[in-house]
Amino acid sequence: MGILSATNLTKAHGPEVIFAGITFDLPARGRVAIVGPNGIGKTSLLRILAGEESATEGGAHLARGARLGYLPQEARFSGDHTLWEECILAVERLREQEAELERLADEIARSPGDEDLLARYGRLQHAFEHGGGYTYETRIQQVLTGLGFERNDYALPLQKLSGGQRTRALLARLLLENPDVLVLDEPTNHLDIHAVEWLESALRDFEGAALIVSHDRYFLDRVAEYTWEMSRAGFEQYRGNYSHYLRQREERWAERQEYIRSEYERMQIEIEYIRKNISGQRTQQAKGKLSRISREIRAIESFGFLAIRGKKWSEYGFSANPFRVEEAAQRLAALRPPDSEMRAFHLAMRPKNRSGDQVLRGEKLTIGYPKKPLFTVEQLELRRLECAALIGPNGSGKTTFLRTILNQLPALEGEVRQGASLRIGYFAQAHEELKANLNLIEEVQRVRPGMLEKEARAYLGRFLFSGDDHYKQVSMLSGGERGRLALAKLALMDANLLLLDEPSNHLDIPAQEVLQQVLAEFDGTILMVSHDRYLIDALATQIWEIDPLEKKLIVFRGTYSEYRGGESSSDGSGRVAMSAAAEAPEAPTKLPEPSVAKTGLSKNERKRLETQVTGLEARILDLEEKLEALGKKLEQPPSLQEELMQLGEDYAYLEIQLRESIEEWERLSKTLAT
Repeated sequence: MGILSATNLTKAHGPEVIFAGITFDLPARGRVAIVGPNGIGKTSLLRILAGEESATEGGAHLARGARLGYLPQEARFSGDHTLWEECILAVERLREQEAELERLADEIARSPGDEDLLARYGRLQHAFEHGGGYTYETRIQQVLTGLGFERNDYALPLQKLSGGQRTRALLARLLLENPDVLVLDEPTNHLDIHAVEWLESALRDFEGAALIVSHDRYFLDRVAEYTWEMSRAGFEQYRGNYSHYLRQREERWAERQEYIRSEYERMQIEIEYIRKNISGQRTQQAKGKLSRISREIRAIESFGFLAIRGKKWSEYGFSANPFRVEEAAQRLAALRPPDSEMRAFHLAMRPKNRSGDQVLRGEKLTIGYPKKPLFTVEQLELRRLECAALIGPNGSGKTTFLRTILNQLPALEGEVRQGASLRIGYFAQAHEELKANLNLIEEVQRVRPGMLEKEARAYLGRFLFSGDDHYKQVSMLSGGERGRLALAKLALMDANLLLLDEPSNHLDIPAQEVLQQVLAEFDGTILMVSHDRYLIDALATQIWEIDPLEKKLIVFRGTYSEYRGGESSSDGSGRVAMSAAAEAPEAPTKLPEPSVAKTGLSKNERKRLETQVTGLEARILDLEEKLEALGKKLEQPPSLQEELMQLGEDYAYLEIQLRESIEEWERLSKTLAT
């Protein structure tokens, strides 16, 4: 049994079943990602495991003596602690030991020859040192800095922090408490890219188990060792991170669809046999087949095609009363195979006209406000079919730069020149272009005034809006619904340049996958602001990063993986990284120019890479220890063939993980050495 287990967990609200039959064992040091569409019950599952709410059926079990730390999406605190005081609570045990050591030291000073006192002091001092007693204040500062807090935030009362800051404060306290199991619901919300990267490293070093719900696919790729999927089809477990899960899911469903097709054909052939022989010489054989196939159809109607897989017909548990032959044929024809895809919206973006080859160009720019310049831009160029990702910390000026490109704000110095025949489509992060008092049909008709209500309703249905949803006011929509509506409007604009400000915010993972595929196939140019590194890695051919310390824009012509120092890019479809020289000989290629290499890494870049290298070294050591332990088990193989095969699979999987980690460490180390 794992450190945290569940048996037949079911959650329902009245007659509505949210999820059913979830059973799992979480390994003691397992890193598990839980994925699935919004509304499938992921948060409810975490709350049940954390003891925040009860299951309708089944139960969860935490190993004896184990401690569980739970991060909800919205953190709440009682009392009037400051940020620092809240973090100090996480090391209260160490502070008690510290006070006891001081008391014992005073007693020893009065009785220096008391060997019992000296022994007690020695034991306590060892425990204190082993638990980090001499470094806990430094550790608190490291955690708070890693999660994006400044030193002047330490004295702020928790009640005066924003919702996002409170969630980060709770995450800091949980990491400092170092529980045996971390249960995290969207831990990367409210974190910028640097803070997320720090959290990735912290979770890789974490010695306990972690169960994580997140929409950040890149984060899940970096942290997860197992992926568990919740869907309308049920609960399924996969080995590996998010990208491995995607490949395995496709393979698994392809195999199942082939099984279902063959079973359906077999049953059709049997019904034809029954038709021909039910009144003939082989009537007893035909009646036996009809009885069996009737049971099969009843089982499939109740539980799906896969319910009969590997079972004898007598094990289905349904009445032996057979259907009439034609009734069996009709009910077989009415059976539907399970849906292999999560429910997703349907999005298509097609430019009406082709833009010029040069889309945007600027040099010697200063971006910001009259008394508050934010950053400078030496030179930038965006050409047709390229995708530039604009990244940087919150508040660094990303949205301000988009507004400057849109001519909603003037540049303080220089000018951003737009190319010929541009038609711009803008997706705003806050969706402020949506009118709160209009309904969904009216919003769509603002873009296409001639669209009939029937056409608007059909169009909205492609974005998962149905029935009475069409008449909802925008003010009643959730964040995810507002995002889908904004994308629906964007697709109607026939733009050939997309300016996207956090387009994947509030979208669940299936919706993110659809958005990524559509943008990859977009026959135009994209400039996007995003914290979604998976999306950036799949699409971007240029990286524009705002460095708030240097107050300048770093322009890198290449992919996100190349920008990070040669890490392998995420799986999935993406835009081809196009060299500008392919379209215009005088333009620079996408590769870094020699002048860029000579400047070396900035302080922020070097610090980020050093953190990644340290995390990789710890991961490599951990993987080597696991491989050594498995090797010893294989020296004395178990007698059961299934157990031996599982050990072999585990060993091969860890070897792949170790090889990839070493290759990544080598690449990053070379980058730091240049």
